[in-house]
Amino acid sequence: MTQDSRLALQRFIAALERHYEVVASSRGAAEGTIENAYLELKKTFEGYEEALDVSFEALLPFVNEDDLEEN
Repeated sequence: MTQDSRLALQRFIAALERHYEVVASSRGAAEGTIENAYLELKKTFEGYEEALDVSFEALLPFVNEDDLEEN
């Protein structure tokens, strides 16, 4: 399980880097590209959070906006 959480962390970091590069190089015309980077970042964050929970019963100190809207 530790390996799975390490892989999830690596994917999350890569998604953070991709998101940064897209946003930093955008001039406002690449909204679809920014949206795709955002969605990938969100997906990998959720995967990392789940892997931490399964592997170590640990949570991250962040709240997902979608979780707030459900309540």
